[in-house]
Amino acid sequence: MFCGIISNNIQGQDQTLDYLFKSGSDGYHTFRIPAIVLTTKGNMIAFAEGRKNGSSDTGDIDLVMRKSNDGGKTWSDLIVLWDDGDNVCGNPAPVVDRSSGIIYLLSTWNLGEDHESEIIGQSSKDTRRIFILESSDEGNTWSVPKEITSSVKLDNWTWYATGPCHGIQVKNGKFKDRLIIPCDHIEAQTKKYFSHIIYSDDHGHSWHLGGSTPQDKVNECSIVELPGGVLMLNMRNYDRKEKSRKVSLSDDGGLTWGNIYPDKNLIEPICQASLLRYSYQESGKSRMLFSNPADKDKRENMTLKISYDEGKTWTNSLLLFSGPSAYSDLVKLPNGNIGCLFEAGHENPYEGIVFRVVKLTEIE
Repeated sequence: MFCGIISNNIQGQDQTLDYLFKSGSDGYHTFRIPAIVLTTKGNMIAFAEGRKNGSSDTGDIDLVMRKSNDGGKTWSDLIVLWDDGDNVCGNPAPVVDRSSGIIYLLSTWNLGEDHESEIIGQSSKDTRRIFILESSDEGNTWSVPKEITSSVKLDNWTWYATGPCHGIQVKNGKFKDRLIIPCDHIEAQTKKYFSHIIYSDDHGHSWHLGGSTPQDKVNECSIVELPGGVLMLNMRNYDRKEKSRKVSLSDDGGLTWGNIYPDKNLIEPICQASLLRYSYQESGKSRMLFSNPADKDKRENMTLKISYDEGKTWTNSLLLFSGPSAYSDLVKLPNGNIGCLFEAGHENPYEGIVFRVVKLTEIE
């Protein structure tokens, strides 16, 4: 069944927020952690965490989705993809294989009674585990979650997160067709945060651990392909001496990563963000898009930015919402519009997840 965007909107500081996932609806206290992809047939699937009893990162959390067949004008009712009782099923990180059309959804799991601090301190009953779900029919049906922890997590890692945001499939170079999911982890001994990737070279049949950043104090990350198959990680940064995003490059398909460096044009308050390849130079103009709460200290001012020089500079920006806002993800629609999925609210950023369509002319 398809319906429009949820109508019980609230008025933000400067505009109405049209919620795709409204906290307090469908039996969930809070919706968080947006991710979105476009299928090979042009449909959109938006994913989120449905948090049953509160806004906490632990407890009873389900993996949910809604689907649009018309560019975001209408959306399906809420679909629960993974409900494991009182446990945590979250951190959606989807990627679409362009040759088969299969949608792969990477996700993490932990016991609902285990808190992040306990998992990091190794006093938890269990640990973070990594799973994959897949759909070969445009998201209409999904496989049973399959655990891949042993293939993509080292024994001395405690906390682990997939995404949360879309993954990519490499288009050019030696590693063409490689599926990549950006991830992060914490080392048991040092308790340091690092970003890393996991990948598949056989169209999603098996998954492997790629390289980690050589420096720490970074975690949740988004990935984009630069010309020649070079990869760029754009990462959440815990180094408060530089209140901006951190970046690392790889020229070997993500098996190793160069020294991280700040992108001082992309300020952040320590929060997840999204990076998207919109077009390459061959198609007329190189364009990369970035979204995050553009503030050095507060999760507010959800902003879309565009770069024409592979992320060296960010020429133009568009303020999507000036009020409280947090996590986001981006998708390019078949007609060239940009889909922006982001957390926002009037009193706090977690009142719901908004979907907004932006025309390229609005930011160029």
